[in-house]
Amino acid sequence: MNVTREDVLHCAKLARLSLRDEEIEPLRQAMVQLLSRAEKLDALPLEDVPPMLHALALPLPRREDEIGPSLTQEAALSNAPAQSHGHFVVPKVL
Repeated sequence: MNVTREDVLHCAKLARLSLRDEEIEPLRQAMVQLLSRAEKLDALPLEDVPPMLHALALPLPRREDEIGPSLTQEAALSNAPAQSHGHFVVPKVL
């Protein structure tokens, strides 16, 4: 697959990356390798292969939900740096 310098710069622009001149050629070569591997995979006859979710068909371990010992509200909040009305106080995220 032929990848030009302009292709690398276009992809960098889409990814909002600023590249130095010495970074362009190694990235171009890496893109050529990646796309040539993708072409090899695309050439495989996979029409009759069913899709799979995982490489190994292992059953998920399951257990019954059981009520067990847990912390009281006071114990859970005992080491909290800040609490208010029985809840943890954390900084606003949004």
